[in-house]
Amino acid sequence: MNKVILMGRLTRDPEVRYTQTNNTVVASFALAVNRRFVRQGEERQADFINIVAWSKLGEFCSKYFKKGQQVGIIGRIQTRTWDDDQGQKHYVTEVVAEEAYFADSKREGEMGANTAFENTFGNSSMPAGGSDFEVSSSDDLPF
Repeated sequence: MNKVILMGRLTRDPEVRYTQTNNTVVASFALAVNRRFVRQGEERQADFINIVAWSKLGEFCSKYFKKGQQVGIIGRIQTRTWDDDQGQKHYVTEVVAEEAYFADSKREGEMGANTAFENTFGNSSMPAGGSDFEVSSSDDLPF
């Protein structure tokens, strides 16, 4: 099984590219993920992990993720190699994002992620009860 769950801060705004063959969106960025333990007398250390998001998820990340923002990423580790113009072989290990989430709290005075989403796609509010189901009285329950 190849599954990665990360939470960290973006080290830069996502960089967007498009594939040459079918013009698919590819967003790439790095997350600074704090290590769990800190040795006494040392500063907290972080790992800088490269993330790649494809297609619709790539569009989402490029539109809503910004440098310094805390996000959660679920994906898989992938390694790849390529030869540059001088014939030198390069190796890369990165996380291919399958899901992406906002992890920052909504700060006062800032436009939060939900506001941006609602401005783009509209407000899809739930019914007053918070559910599609309505219970008229406890007598109707089968238990």
